[in-house]
Amino acid sequence: MRGLSVLDYRGNSKHGEAAQTIRRAVLSLGVVALALIAGGCSISFPVAGLMEDDVTASVPVVAQQASPLSPELTAEDWRRAKSAMSVALDPIGNGASAPWSNPETALSGSFAPAGQPYVKGDDVCRDFFADLVLQTGTRKLQGKACRPSGGEWSVVEAGPAEKRT
Repeated sequence: MRGLSVLDYRGNSKHGEAAQTIRRAVLSLGVVALALIAGGCSISFPVAGLMEDDVTASVPVVAQQASPLSPELTAEDWRRAKSAMSVALDPIGNGASAPWSNPETALSGSFAPAGQPYVKGDDVCRDFFADLVLQTGTRKLQGKACRPSGGEWSVVEAGPAEKRT
C-alpha cells in the first residue's frame, strides 16, 4: 500500500476530485457560519432586569372607578359594600338584606336579593336591590351580579331601581 501524497489530492484521480468537493463544501459552510456569527453581533434586544428605565412608566394609567354602583364610593366603601353584597347574594344564605357602612366616609347602604340564584353559562347569578346613602343623597338601585365557581361576586349590570313589589 502506498501513502497518499499532495499530488493525489490535487490530481485528476477520483480520490482527488472527492477531496476537492469536500474541501469546497467545508469552506462554503465555514463562510456561511462566519456570516451568521457576524450578523448575530449586530442584533440586540433589551433584557428587562438590566434596563434602568421602567418602560411601563410611560404608558398612561386610566383611573378606574372604585365602584360600579356610584363614583362617590371610595375603594374602601366598595370593599365593604361588596362584602355585604356577597352575604346577601349567597345562594346558601337566608335571603335577608345585608347592610354595610364606612364610618370614615359616613357612607352606608344595604343589599337584598331579588329572586332566586340562577346559572348563566358557567356562573351563578342573582338579581339584587341596593340602597346607598351617599353624600349627595339616597340612591335605590337594582342590578345583577354573577360569580364563577369559587370566585367573587361582580356586578354585571346596575341602574336605578324600579318600584319594588
